[in-house]
Amino acid sequence: MPATNWLKELKQNYLFGAKRYLLMLHINGKKINNMVNITHKSNTLRIAIATATVRVSKQETIDAIEQRKVPKGDIFEFARAAGLFGVKKTSDVIPDCHPLPVEFTAITYEIKDLTIIIYVEVHTIYKTGVEVEAMHGASVTALTMYDMLKPIDKGVEIASIRLLKKSGGKSDFSKNDFADLRAAVIVCSDTISAGQGEDQSGKAIVAKLESFGMETSIFEVIPDDFDQIQNKAKTLSTTVDLLIFTGGTGLSPRDVTSDAVLPLIEKSIDGITETARRYGQERMPFAMLSRSVAGLIGNSLVLTLPGSLKGATETMDALFPQVLHVFKVMKGARH
Repeated sequence: MPATNWLKELKQNYLFGAKRYLLMLHINGKKINNMVNITHKSNTLRIAIATATVRVSKQETIDAIEQRKVPKGDIFEFARAAGLFGVKKTSDVIPDCHPLPVEFTAITYEIKDLTIIIYVEVHTIYKTGVEVEAMHGASVTALTMYDMLKPIDKGVEIASIRLLKKSGGKSDFSKNDFADLRAAVIVCSDTISAGQGEDQSGKAIVAKLESFGMETSIFEVIPDDFDQIQNKAKTLSTTVDLLIFTGGTGLSPRDVTSDAVLPLIEKSIDGITETARRYGQERMPFAMLSRSVAGLIGNSLVLTLPGSLKGATETMDALFPQVLHVFKVMKGARH
């Protein structure tokens, strides 16, 4: 058979098989799930520690382990090597786990009576955590021990595999930390204030704040007017903890929000806008043109966000909830 015909037939068979599989899922009423989208998340240091417990049935087994006399070899070193592979290969065997850079793994052991406790610690700087990687590594380590010990101990068993600790990401922040903060959201738009358009960005910001346990006590729509924007900043910065303007941060003639707010800022926090622009630039090529500003007016944190729904949402994703740590710092807490 000519090569071209062979390739054509192979392609047709592959497509037929794929379509048949999808049809079977549809007929059986099964939902086809996609991998969870984490593109909106930011890279942070994430750490997870998992444990697994291996129990043996006699002291002689423990003695053989400690004296490196297990017939199959040194179970500590063999199991450690297997556990490292287990951590690295997690996404290959668990479908919804994202491939991620494993930047540190430590596997240690503790022997208590007839029990071997395995500890697996994994670090990454990424958008999602490494809990499953740590637990997978612990399970593979435990299974390797089981395999190596079963010829000398028929009563060996794996008792438990569990997550001991995790850190990094939004789970480090509690909603209770922000519940007492007062927020105001001001939409700056000639079109929306004139009733010729519908606000989306302001509502998205309010919803995002609500997800962190914060209530928006003031929500208003005003025109792209320098004096009105500046008056709002002066007035509201004395009554709320967080003041967010959305709209007017670009380069068009009516984009004056940043110009109105900037002269009032007493302590500029450039890192906030740097973070937002870097986050946006990774997702679209024009984020660098944003003129958003951020800083303190009195004890109020004031942010100016883009007016587009996508721009406002991405900026909130880039900054929250971690930006709210500023209120703890202002009260004297350490970084």
